[in-house]
Amino acid sequence: MHSLRFDGTFATWRQAARRALLQGLAPHQLQWLDEEAAPGLFDQAAERAPQPNGRLRVSPELLDLLESAAQYRGDERWSLLYRVLWRFVQGERSAILAGDPDGSELHRRLKAVRREAHHLHAFVRFQPCTATGAPDFVAWFEPAHDILAAASGHFAERLGKHSWLIATSRDGVYWDGQRLQHERRCPVQWQAWAQQPEDHGQALWRAYYGSTFNPARLNRTVMQQHLPLRFWKHLPEGPLIPQLMSEARAGAQRDGQALVLAGRKGKRITRIQEGDASRPPSDNLSGSDAPDLPR
Repeated sequence: MHSLRFDGTFATWRQAARRALLQGLAPHQLQWLDEEAAPGLFDQAAERAPQPNGRLRVSPELLDLLESAAQYRGDERWSLLYRVLWRFVQGERSAILAGDPDGSELHRRLKAVRREAHHLHAFVRFQPCTATGAPDFVAWFEPAHDILAAASGHFAERLGKHSWLIATSRDGVYWDGQRLQHERRCPVQWQAWAQQPEDHGQALWRAYYGSTFNPARLNRTVMQQHLPLRFWKHLPEGPLIPQLMSEARAGAQRDGQALVLAGRKGKRITRIQEGDASRPPSDNLSGSDAPDLPR
């Protein structure tokens, strides 16, 4: 068994994979060790082998797929990529198809990575930061996969020349208004800024969410599919969700609006029964129809 040690980035994995391919090392002969992995007792060092001569051509489309799939955290993170690459180079184009066992797993990982990027865009909540030397806005996020560097450009387009950062327990990104900086090990100072106490704007956000929550349209299963529990603790409205769901189950679903509104004078909106032809368009803010709210 040959061990290939690299720094855990796709760029260095690609270089090591190229050397292994040119040396004719099959997937079962390799063990991939990124910087967080400990070497095995009987591992042989393959990374110090002489640089092989030769040319190897791989389509840019395949490299793009592999680079995206490399963001996935899980077992055989790097060995699956090499197995797909090995088979493709050997002429097995089916290695990247969804009907193939390896291709199916590759596409499953790509889907998980895309979904986590969507979660980043939907559930990051920036707040102002007034600390000396800090950016204008900060946020804390806990992604399940390494999507931060690839998916954070979304916010640069939205926030313009405002500076901001997103910190995680692993890595972090900082936008200074012109350039996006990614640190694979998030600086302690960035983490401290991102985990600062809430500002007064969070209370306004909770008031907005509580007022627009529609108990009559609550579907707990759908809501948790689109807003997983692991994100609740970092959302301003997170602490409100269990209370609002409990009130809905306790009888608030008979009304088409939050209790704070249903108790006021004026026109009362009653719940429309299923199958009613006059049912208005969906206005549910507590399930899958929730729009992207201001950040």
